[in-house]
Amino acid sequence: MKNVFAVIMAGGIGSRFWPISRTSHPKQFIDILGTGRTLIQSTYDRFKKLIPEENIYIVTNEIYTGIIKEQLPGITDQQILAEPVMRNTAPCIAYACHKIYVSNPDAAIVVAPSDHLITDPEEFLKNISASLEAAIEHNCLITLGIKPSRPDTGYGYIQYASKTLNENFHKVKTFTEKPGIELAKTFIQSGDFLWNAGIFVWSVKAILKAFENYLPEMNDIFKEGEGSYNTPNEQTFIQNAYYQCTNISIDYGIMEKADNVYVLPTDFGWSDLGTWASVYELTEKDYVGNAVIPSDKVIMYDSSNCMVNVPSNKLVILKGLHDYIVVEANNTLMICPKDQEQNVKQVVADVKSKFGVEFI
Repeated sequence: MKNVFAVIMAGGIGSRFWPISRTSHPKQFIDILGTGRTLIQSTYDRFKKLIPEENIYIVTNEIYTGIIKEQLPGITDQQILAEPVMRNTAPCIAYACHKIYVSNPDAAIVVAPSDHLITDPEEFLKNISASLEAAIEHNCLITLGIKPSRPDTGYGYIQYASKTLNENFHKVKTFTEKPGIELAKTFIQSGDFLWNAGIFVWSVKAILKAFENYLPEMNDIFKEGEGSYNTPNEQTFIQNAYYQCTNISIDYGIMEKADNVYVLPTDFGWSDLGTWASVYELTEKDYVGNAVIPSDKVIMYDSSNCMVNVPSNKLVILKGLHDYIVVEANNTLMICPKDQEQNVKQVVADVKSKFGVEFI
């Protein structure tokens, strides 16, 4: 596995998990489910079972390099790719892949978010191994699709064709960003749509060829740095390079356009943990449906179906609450009906407008 690399994307700010997730300490660095490991630690733990630890790279905003070193003490400075500004997923993948190409032009790469939950890691690694073999053998771009269990408007969707590669990998027909509920229902009924997990597998040569074809300007920007990668000049180069990049996702920039994209339908207990509702679904509940993390000092009377996440040292008494989210962290308490959770991003914007960045 010396030629296999992982690129873990860890630059997001997780605003939907405010107030626990803050710009200074976002979702990927938090133990949201109370497992004893943060989301990025869990992601790293999964990959190191398959990939040499020295081949695991973390792409993140430069303000998070200190947190990453604390939470992943085995990571070296060369394995942390620090972005000066957020520019979506295409630039961070271009950066990582060009850097890896310089040290290993025969590399195969897995790209994955840092903040997703996977409850069946063995099945996940089996799918990753199969995808690596197919990507290397057929010089194609592979994405992992999740077999959907419901019409969810919070996920992107991948439509696949009957044409297959190695029987299990289907040619991708379309990518659709988060649809409305009626369209999502149609997708589920059709039977040929999967949730887009944002997990990719390819050879470094195949993805750089795709950048050359579909995002040539971005490719040229990072190709210029081949003499700087893995040297003391790398960060200076990246500081300049990122400000030249457009803000574009890898899905829109390459995956929707390339003709060698295949998807593997999978089921390994995946959740992007994108909302408190998703955390609620995955958390153990009491007999009336309350999910409480941690539960040591929370007492609930005549309350049901609530998602509660409060500091472990705080005594909290709740009475008469049904279907609410109660979250306290970082000098902020939020109490919100579960069915209005989609408004949290607007709440964050309002708080920033009224109080500045102190609470963001």
